[in-house]
Amino acid sequence: MRLGVLILPDSPWAVAVDKWRRADELGFDSAWTYDHIWWRGLCDDPWYAAVPVLSAAAAVTDRVRIGIMVASPNFRNPVMTAKEAIAIDDISIGRFTLGVGSGAPSAGDAEVLGGPALTPAQRTRRFTEFVEMTSELLDNDVTTRTGGYFGAQLARMIPGSVQKPRLPLAVAASGRNGLKLTARLGDSWITAGPADWTAGHTPEECLDETAAQVAQLRVDMAVAGRDFDAMSRIMIATPMCGNPVESAEECLRIATEYARIGMTDLIIHWPRESGVYQGDPRVLTTIADTVLPRLAEL
Repeated sequence: MRLGVLILPDSPWAVAVDKWRRADELGFDSAWTYDHIWWRGLCDDPWYAAVPVLSAAAAVTDRVRIGIMVASPNFRNPVMTAKEAIAIDDISIGRFTLGVGSGAPSAGDAEVLGGPALTPAQRTRRFTEFVEMTSELLDNDVTTRTGGYFGAQLARMIPGSVQKPRLPLAVAASGRNGLKLTARLGDSWITAGPADWTAGHTPEECLDETAAQVAQLRVDMAVAGRDFDAMSRIMIATPMCGNPVESAEECLRIATEYARIGMTDLIIHWPRESGVYQGDPRVLTTIADTVLPRLAEL
């Protein structure tokens, strides 16, 4: 089991840079940030763009894997998403993971570009096309593709990723269609358990739902003729799965539970001074000292 941290992009870089460096120094396996224009209850608070933040983070860290959680077609185009991912992979010297997701309407910025609201079926088709096209762009130097939502005309991705055969494409999915898509095109899988993490699910329900998703993904991977064990399976810890930054003991307990059902990575949020994910950041030092060595054995 690997352990990563998610650092919200809500601080000026002069403040945030110390968090990214600290995540690297403490030995966390990965460090991520959310990709939104604004986010939920923090919509009127400071919030910075993910790609510049990750580019800067790539330049000031040495070993930690960095990732975006998650780029979505709500305001992303596959061509620029792939091009920017290749650039960050270069800056990080091969430490970047491109997380992609359909984009939750409840996040607040799903319709920031305007236009009519999409039905669930339309959102599914758009996301499928987004992932298919992004995957094709990462696999090829030049891509031409026409779709219902996106297109590319001789889109060049030269020189491609530092990581070979390509940088990892991590697909966020919880439902049947998304898991099939992950099994077909994903290099990693991201879930938060139940699709609606604001619905008041208990930690037990979250664990059970995630276990069911793992089992279904195993089936879908077999159908797709791909190796389930070769795919990273990433759990992003929202409040419904518990509070892993309450203490090192709680972090270890939650990580052990999710390792038992087949997850390979747990992502915890960097504690904030107030509001969502409030906590004492000093707990991260204790977690690094006492939990990381134990997780390496799981």
